[in-house]
Amino acid sequence: MRAVTVYRLDYGRKTKEPIGVVLEKRKTERVNNYNDLLRLARRLFALDTADAIHIVIDVCQARRAYLPEPTRDCSAG
Repeated sequence: MRAVTVYRLDYGRKTKEPIGVVLEKRKTERVNNYNDLLRLARRLFALDTADAIHIVIDVCQARRAYLPEPTRDCSAG
């Protein structure tokens, strides 16, 4: 699982503000991984359809190594 940060671009000030995270659960690279993550981020974080063009994800993060799977260690002492 990979965590990919979602940003809102402010074209006036030319800044990128982090607003949330989407999780990549696919284990293999497919053709539309980046586009699917971007579509999901826009659906979750855009205030309206006009705001959707300001929502972006970082391409470098989308292709980064997977996070380790969460494990549960129940051994006590």
